[in-house]
Amino acid sequence: MADTTKLSVEKALEKLRSDERPKSRNEQQDEKTEALKEEIKRTKAQRHRLDRK
Repeated sequence: MADTTKLSVEKALEKLRSDERPKSRNEQQDEKTEALKEEIKRTKAQRHRLDRK
C-alpha cells in the first residue's frame, strides 16, 4: 500500500488560504483607510458624548 501523508489542520488551512488571490496594494490601503475612518467616527462620537456631560 502507498504511504499516505496526512496534513495537520493548521497546514491544511494554510494551503487553502494560499490559493486565495493576494490583495493588491490599493486594496490593502483601502481597507486601512476604511478602518481609520471608522475609528475617527467612533472617537468623534465618544468625544461628543463626553462634551455633553
